[in-house]
Amino acid sequence: MRALLLSACLLSLPFLPGPLTAQESLHLEAGADITGAYRVAGRNPDGSAYTGTLEMTANGAQYQLAWTIAGQVFRGTGRLEGRILTVDWQGDSNPVVYVLMPNGALHGTWADGHALDRLEPLR
Repeated sequence: MRALLLSACLLSLPFLPGPLTAQESLHLEAGADITGAYRVAGRNPDGSAYTGTLEMTANGAQYQLAWTIAGQVFRGTGRLEGRILTVDWQGDSNPVVYVLMPNGALHGTWADGHALDRLEPLR
């Protein structure tokens, strides 16, 4: 039930992706470079907020992510398929699933959909 409620809340938020323009679609199809530094803001499964930074690098088709939250570093490895970046990480048995936004931000969920994570590029 909680996952259903979270899904309903997510659907009402303005940051979820809408239809892409032709230019945005071409940019994403061309293989947008998602590596670099990001500002992180999110909500834990208990509803508490967190902020931090993330550094993302690539090794072939694999992405390495390192979140720094409250002085603690969390690491993960992911794969981008279309607009979806799925990241297995050391803090949970469920992956973080992000949607790549046309502006380069990544919006996602973790903890089996019970938590939110938002990455804004620092470019």
